[in-house]
Amino acid sequence: MSSEPLQTQSGAPPVGERVHMPAHSILPLVNAASLAVAIVSLTLSWWLVGLGGAIFLLSAIRWILDVRRDIADLPLDHGQH
Repeated sequence: MSSEPLQTQSGAPPVGERVHMPAHSILPLVNAASLAVAIVSLTLSWWLVGLGGAIFLLSAIRWILDVRRDIADLPLDHGQH
């Protein structure tokens, strides 16, 4: 063990700066499950592939729109906290 003090990284945010966390959402789970259904259904039925693919596309679009709206709400300047 060294007796030198720990060095902090220069890229670390200053003390007290808020960290942005995305809102809770079930969309990633729906997206992954519908893709899994579409892939597994390739061996079962084409209409299940279509249903899984449609749900996958709709949930992906909704997820992207939610993330874009969330990012647009963030302040542009870090000093505005």
